[in-house]
Amino acid sequence: MTNHHQWAATPPLGWNSWDCYGAAVNEEEVRGNAQYMAEHLKSYGWEYVVVDIQWYEPGAVSSAYRPYVPLEMDAFSRLIPAVNRFPSAADGQGFKPLADYVHSLGLKFGIHIMRGIPRQAVHADTPILGTHASARSIAKTWNGAICKWNTDMYGVDPSKEGAQAYYDSLFELYASWGVDYVKVDDIADSLLYGIQLDEIQLIRKAIDTSGRPMVLSLSPGPAPLEFAEELKANANLWRMTDDFWDIWRLLYGMFERCEKWAPHVGSGSWPDCDMLPLGHIGIRSVDGGASDRWTRFTRDEQQTMMSLWAIFRSPLMFGGELRDNDEWTLSLLTNEEVLDVLRNGRGARQLYRENERIVWTSNGADGVRYVALFNAGDDIQTVTVTPSQLGTDAIGRVRDLWNREELGTPQELSVSLAPHASMLLKLSL
Repeated sequence: MTNHHQWAATPPLGWNSWDCYGAAVNEEEVRGNAQYMAEHLKSYGWEYVVVDIQWYEPGAVSSAYRPYVPLEMDAFSRLIPAVNRFPSAADGQGFKPLADYVHSLGLKFGIHIMRGIPRQAVHADTPILGTHASARSIAKTWNGAICKWNTDMYGVDPSKEGAQAYYDSLFELYASWGVDYVKVDDIADSLLYGIQLDEIQLIRKAIDTSGRPMVLSLSPGPAPLEFAEELKANANLWRMTDDFWDIWRLLYGMFERCEKWAPHVGSGSWPDCDMLPLGHIGIRSVDGGASDRWTRFTRDEQQTMMSLWAIFRSPLMFGGELRDNDEWTLSLLTNEEVLDVLRNGRGARQLYRENERIVWTSNGADGVRYVALFNAGDDIQTVTVTPSQLGTDAIGRVRDLWNREELGTPQELSVSLAPHASMLLKLSL
């Protein structure tokens, strides 16, 4: 195991500003959600507070990007926080005061960045710290190297002198701020123009050179399965999907994605199902086909999502405004028995799929088996699991983890499930 795997030995748990605030989150909102996490979630293992895209854009108002607008940048081609949105960043302090506050709560601080170098740096040909090369000399400015959905950046050409120095200078800056987690976007999408493995490798080296442990998350998705080994070698988590929202067809599609990626789940390297669009979302975001709302997932669908993410062992990044959580939403995040499946399950796999009846299983400690039963259909279904399907002589003692109830020692598991509903069970054999 390389050092970076140790930094995320279990799937990271945290909050990310995107689902509720798009590109427009401000410091008060970040501090408020951090305080909520410290008070209500930290004891359950939630620890990351992540500022998503365009924290360097003074005029950002939603998830709709303003093209070709001036961005906040330092003298060495590096984007810095917009002071009108993050007042503590004044006088060149960057995110250090905000990170210090998050750390004072016993939590960890993360940021989102876009792959590449700012367009405005390239056009002005500004210098790069630690090299005689300049922004224009390392930029990829041709169409296939430019993000198709955001105008902030050009790509970086790894073959050019100064390319590594640029990324080294970025992560040196982030280390000085106290950043613990970096989500790099426009770098792992197989649908548009393929994985940007050369820049991923520059980033991996830059993090290691910085001397600060920083968890590396790659977006968007779907990441190409054929690059699984390279992703594991360089990152801690990578998206298996495009942006995930509170739409049933997207959740339905995750069963197939999880089945394909399950063999690659392991300590320190996590295929990522994306954010949890739960609670109060869309406050300043127009993505996902709706604006300010409570999640459109039914309670059954919310529990199904959490059960699949847990048994598969996806990172959990909550997307809603934490301070607006109701009792139900908080209960989804604070069930220790479900979180134990996420942390300690091993060898997760789809046991079988018969039409819309789906069963997953994983192994716990001391003879424990976890079993998740799903009805992905639109009608009531009975989902059954026998001892022989599990490779055992008996089902053993059964516990319903969401309801925290003992269900005895049945001969087989046979459960009637409502449409889009699930059950997550612990079997003590």
